[in-house]
Amino acid sequence: MSLSWPWALLALLAVPLLLLARWLLNRRRKRTAVTVSSVALIRAALPGRTAWRRRIPVYLFLAGLLALAGGVARPQASMAVPSNDTTILLAIDVSGSMCNIDIAPNRLAVATDAAREFVEAQDGDTRIGLVAFSGIAGLLVPPTAEKAPLLEAIAGLKTARGTAIGQSILTSIDAIAEINPEVAGTGVELAAPATGGAPVDYEPDTIVVLTDGSNTTGVDPVTAAEQAAARRLRVYTIGFGTTDPQQMVCTPDQVSGDSAFGSGFGGNGFGGGGGGRGGNREIDEEALTQVADLTGGRYFKAQDAEQLTDVLGDLPREFGVTKQNVEISVWFLLLGTLLVTAGVTLSLWWNRGPAPRRPKATAA
Repeated sequence: MSLSWPWALLALLAVPLLLLARWLLNRRRKRTAVTVSSVALIRAALPGRTAWRRRIPVYLFLAGLLALAGGVARPQASMAVPSNDTTILLAIDVSGSMCNIDIAPNRLAVATDAAREFVEAQDGDTRIGLVAFSGIAGLLVPPTAEKAPLLEAIAGLKTARGTAIGQSILTSIDAIAEINPEVAGTGVELAAPATGGAPVDYEPDTIVVLTDGSNTTGVDPVTAAEQAAARRLRVYTIGFGTTDPQQMVCTPDQVSGDSAFGSGFGGNGFGGGGGGRGGNREIDEEALTQVADLTGGRYFKAQDAEQLTDVLGDLPREFGVTKQNVEISVWFLLLGTLLVTAGVTLSLWWNRGPAPRRPKATAA
């Protein structure tokens, strides 16, 4: 917790000054005390009060003054608050194994449906970029708050050979660097931050990688994750698919001819309606977990359409917040007001005099 006006803590001196004044008044009363013949008569005339009834109002009043003085200093606390400038880079695997029909109708169809729901569920301030990767990675849609181009690009995803998970992370970093001046591009060498156990102040921008396999080409995913960690970018990874892969069948519109990225995306050899057990590779959960842990993200496993939808739907709760200093002086002022009011009220109530006696009615 920090203070915007630390010099205002001088108001705390009011408490010891009041205690000093009370001590002086008590001392003065003792000097001017009147000698009486019987103390018992005085005690009988005064209303009975126990020691705790005398002290509790004073303690409440002083505690209230301390809280009010603390509120004047405008304390601030570091809290997780919703971020209104979040950028999400969604990197989707479009390798040939996404034609696997272990999740009907096939993995690619389910992944595109889940991605579409994810985009439609975001509010208007969240910017989303789309990266597709197979043998290479390409930025299909730069980060934007417009949903139409994102939905159109998701609907047009096509499969190709290879799985470049690491390259998809680097491509996402560069896309974020284009809109966030605090993030350096991948061409700049940065050392990983030495936190020493202290929490990392992450950028609000986040990368989400959805894949059903393991890296087959390009930079190693862990090496790419180190680049993201050096830029304080979190990477969330999703392993999609079952442990019992079936035939790979893609519709004609899911198979690339001339790639959207140019000649780098070749055909994947899966014809529309054709089948066969291609060279499917199992999900490299160890690498995906290491990528997430290294960057402060999390790894998720989704083995069907419902799980994938749930994972993507819950992700904004993970990275849709950012740490900010929020002023909490209003709570100090509220607490102080309640304590002072309670102290004064109890003091008046417990120090009230005896109720006046009504005169007895005389018979006529």
